[in-house]
Amino acid sequence: MADSTLWWLAAGGLIAAELLIGTFYLLMLATGLVAAALAAHAGLSMTGQWTTAALIGGGSVLAWHLLKKSRPKDAPAQANHDVNMDIGATVHVPNWRQDGTCSVKYRGAQWQGVLLAGETAVTGSYTVAEVIGSRLVLKQIQPS
Repeated sequence: MADSTLWWLAAGGLIAAELLIGTFYLLMLATGLVAAALAAHAGLSMTGQWTTAALIGGGSVLAWHLLKKSRPKDAPAQANHDVNMDIGATVHVPNWRQDGTCSVKYRGAQWQGVLLAGETAVTGSYTVAEVIGSRLVLKQIQPS
């Protein structure tokens, strides 16, 4: 059996394992095995094939890890618009209570609203910054 065939089989095995497990790192390692198979087709020695697999596979894993680390973290679920469609919605606050809460009509129901830390309680339009249980955490819309 040719060396390239073994590399192709190993790459296929890692891809199958990635599909079962769901970790993207196995796919990055599989790229190293594919590179080794191509190196075998090019006639490199076994040492060259192993070196190619290690450099490409390990480099891909390192590059993916650094890319993931450099991206900003996702907002928690209660403040993430991708999870909760209420984030970013606009509500009108007619008045505030002494305890820093208000009652707003939103989506056909009455909701309790609280201010985002650092905001001042004035009447006007607010956006929903977070949803905690049945409370809307509100941020004042700055006039442009």
